[in-house]
Amino acid sequence: MSSRKVKQVVTGQATTDGAGVELVRVIGQPELMDLDPFLLLDAFRSDNPDDYIAGFPPHPHRGFETVTYLLNGKMRHQDNAGNEGVIEAGGIQWMTAGKGIVHSEMPEQQNGLLEGFQLWINLPSMYKMTTPAYQEHDATQIPTELRPGTEIRVISGETSQGTVGPVSQPLTNPLYLDVSLQAGVEFNENFAADHNAFVYVINGTVMLKDVDGVKLNLECDQLAVLGRGDSLTLRAGDQTSRLLLVAGKPLNEPVARGGPFVMNTDEEVRQAFSDYQRGNF
Repeated sequence: MSSRKVKQVVTGQATTDGAGVELVRVIGQPELMDLDPFLLLDAFRSDNPDDYIAGFPPHPHRGFETVTYLLNGKMRHQDNAGNEGVIEAGGIQWMTAGKGIVHSEMPEQQNGLLEGFQLWINLPSMYKMTTPAYQEHDATQIPTELRPGTEIRVISGETSQGTVGPVSQPLTNPLYLDVSLQAGVEFNENFAADHNAFVYVINGTVMLKDVDGVKLNLECDQLAVLGRGDSLTLRAGDQTSRLLLVAGKPLNEPVARGGPFVMNTDEEVRQAFSDYQRGNF
């Protein structure tokens, strides 16, 4: 097997979105506009309600999936199809926007830490206009795999030791792991050699090698784009570390973006705006 090495390191950039929510944009910014099929990765982490209380009022999406994973706090979601619920700490909401949905995501708390991620995953052209759908799982439904000094929450995909996450999406076959490591512990994992993949550090320090064999120390809010290979080896630094390991099948299709819409052509994006403005979502 060939081990994946780091070909690019990206540092998240502070920005705001929604009604002024403070967050860190990691994918979807000038250093890394996308990593097929991943279109965006935002991290939010604050115990100051002024940073998040305004939330994300009603807004549309078409043509891709939004994946919201909460580490701390609560987020209420509602949409124009009558769906409503609360994402709680440790829970995942995997929303397929498909042909169009209008939804809101509002913090279900007035104080305390709100922390989590939103990942956007593209859909193949022939599935962009599919019926919107949800896969929602609370913390108790996400399996945890234990290895020496290691705890892995498996959200989607299957680990090399056979733990399967509750989310299924055969179109991009994503692997989404939340990995916690004790200080100095090495982590090894195998996954599809032809999938694009990244490591994002939540806290602590993670040590990997780049394509030239140089050792890198990846820190909080840094993302490593991994080169090709069918295995990954990394090591925690001198403190407990936590990271996301995410991989997915590239679609190799043209991407046309227009705010909350991701299609294959500019004409399709204009049609999405027109449909939304006419109330056809």
